[in-house]
Amino acid sequence: MPDFALGLAALGRPAYINLGREHALPDHRDVDAMRAQCHAVLDAAYEAGVRRVDAARSYGRSEEFLAAWLAARGHRDVRVSSKWGYAYVADWRRDAATHEVKEHSLDRFTRQWQETKDLLGAHLGLYQVHSLTDDSPLYGDPELLVALGELRDSGVRLGFSTSGPRQADTVRRALELEVEGRRLFEAVQSTWNVLETSVGPALALAAESGAEVFVKECLANGRLAVDPPPRVRELAEAHGVGPDAIALAAVRAQPWADVVLSGAASPDQLRANLKSRDVELDPEELADLAEPADGYWATRASLAWD
Repeated sequence: MPDFALGLAALGRPAYINLGREHALPDHRDVDAMRAQCHAVLDAAYEAGVRRVDAARSYGRSEEFLAAWLAARGHRDVRVSSKWGYAYVADWRRDAATHEVKEHSLDRFTRQWQETKDLLGAHLGLYQVHSLTDDSPLYGDPELLVALGELRDSGVRLGFSTSGPRQADTVRRALELEVEGRRLFEAVQSTWNVLETSVGPALALAAESGAEVFVKECLANGRLAVDPPPRVRELAEAHGVGPDAIALAAVRAQPWADVVLSGAASPDQLRANLKSRDVELDPEELADLAEPADGYWATRASLAWD
């Protein structure tokens, strides 16, 4: 069965788009409070056997919080992945007009890789392009590709994450990318949940090719926990778990999934998510819940940051 990983998108900054997050976090989300919350969830994850953590340069201070936790606890068996490409620009304001800005350039990669390396150093096992698309300038930037190839050759595993209704096109194109005759990316992190399944066949091909497959936004940014479809509620009642556990169990049932990300914002949310370990579902059991990809992503884009 797939590993669990704790994603820090909701814990490294005061605002994010996950529904159901507001009551899980401290009332006053200053840096000290969010650091303490992040460390509490990391402690709960480690206690529960989770040994993977996923961060990003744009997740506010997530890398900083994670680095401090690793140093304080002394854990040497935690596998860390992070991402470059977006910059956090909200200045710790929940009401900022813009929270992050995307740029896939050599300058952004060079600067953010150094920042990540300085914080996480030897703990980092995978470095990913954040929200790569099939029309990204990365593909046509020879200097950036050479730099990525050099990082790969130094021993750092490279991957990419995807978002949007054309995820499948991105997965196929990116996994064909080679630098000096070798495939550049060894891992992919995509959005898949019972409401958005369009990338599934491409992820199956990725797994067949030997790439490690991470699945994010398994709860549809909280939609499947806060307002789940009736069938998800029925299964939750039948198994004695929350709808979040059913949604995550559906992801864990996919034969191509290697790592399933929990975006829990509190220890209680994490423990509820991990109850999915005790639920076995057929991979196609909730297949009829899928929405058209364009509609799903339009709904996601309408969610407020808070």
